[in-house]
Amino acid sequence: MTDTEPLPRTFARAEDGTALAFQRRGAGFPLVLLAGQANNHHWWDGIREDFHGTHSTITLDHRGTGASDKPQGGYSTRQFAEDVITVLDHLGIGRADVYGTSMGGRVAQLVAARHPRRVRRLVLGCTTPGGPHAVERDASVRRALAQPDPEAARRALIDLMYSPAWRAAHPGPYNTLGDPAMPPHARRGHLLASNRHDAWDALPAITAPTLILHGDQDRMAPPDNVSLLASRIPDTRTHLFPGARHAYFEECRTEASALAVAFLGGEV
Repeated sequence: MTDTEPLPRTFARAEDGTALAFQRRGAGFPLVLLAGQANNHHWWDGIREDFHGTHSTITLDHRGTGASDKPQGGYSTRQFAEDVITVLDHLGIGRADVYGTSMGGRVAQLVAARHPRRVRRLVLGCTTPGGPHAVERDASVRRALAQPDPEAARRALIDLMYSPAWRAAHPGPYNTLGDPAMPPHARRGHLLASNRHDAWDALPAITAPTLILHGDQDRMAPPDNVSLLASRIPDTRTHLFPGARHAYFEECRTEASALAVAFLGGEV
């Protein structure tokens, strides 16, 4: 898709010409749901419906994923955050709630910090502030994900996302393992964007009340990052899910969605 072609109604155009695919469902106050690194909007399949009693949900395919354009460069969490604003502007939405998980949580931090008037309430899940202040995953996690055998790396990722007990009861398929259609350059761009994220200095600019959710057995984004984020964002409350790993929002869906709905409704 070129920047001279007319866009379908479900696309917005970023300033650099990139076409951004988005999906809006339900009715009510807008809630933007942001997926993790190298994932498209299907990350939220089966979960977004939990919010439709109070919100309309808006997902987007990060540039490089799904139906969005896949430019050779320009990948950063700051750019992803500006892409969110592009979609909101396209839809004529002045203010929304935002819920981001994993790299989507990093993007959500910058949406709320750089555009505080656009975010009413903020939920950050299984994420970190990035940069030298963050508690990073240990080397064994990085080695497991970088195995040359794709199937071994996939099994390692599933183990990092879900507890053994939950996997035994839910054998898949899983929506959180990455967009298989991503070209290699976009996958590398997402990895660099996440690795280079550093919102430490920006976090105090967040004015939206914030809920931080995290699995207490998360090795992808160690739970020590919860207190770091809470120390920098002025108005926060936190919740840890015992026994949950990175994909707490799916494994602990009933409790996690209920907490988020209550918070977004001003009940927490």
